[in-house]
Amino acid sequence: MVTVQPSVADVWEWLDAVPDPEIPVISLVDLGIIRDVAWQDDTLIVTVTPTYSGCPATTIINLDIETALREHGIDKLQLKRQLSPAWTTGWLTDKGRAKLEDYGIAPPQAAGGPQQCPHCKSQAVERISQFGSTPCKAQWRCTDCLEPFDYFKCI
Repeated sequence: MVTVQPSVADVWEWLDAVPDPEIPVISLVDLGIIRDVAWQDDTLIVTVTPTYSGCPATTIINLDIETALREHGIDKLQLKRQLSPAWTTGWLTDKGRAKLEDYGIAPPQAAGGPQQCPHCKSQAVERISQFGSTPCKAQWRCTDCLEPFDYFKCI
């Protein structure tokens, strides 16, 4: 049981340590799906916007948020799902984009496709399929190093 209410900044820091279940190199905060954290009386309210309304990882994400916060002594917790405005790749943090690229996933680009291979940095890339390992990714390949890679689609 928490005797002193943790600060909102502390809660954000704790949530920044919770990895996305589909792309564990990036946190839920860096992914941009944690929309708000606020205390309402003695209840912590965390607002979450899934990457899309049918995201199969939503249940796991909510469980991971709950588990992380309960481990820090939060007993009264409400997870609020917010679908509007819809999540957009523009909500990814710069740190999150860099982590994606380091992991081998090309971060979203406004131009409609990756500008370079996340492995060798060549600009000689081609789309293999509009559909990748998850609905929010497409499959691409570098024609120089021949490595396939996921591209996080712009939404």
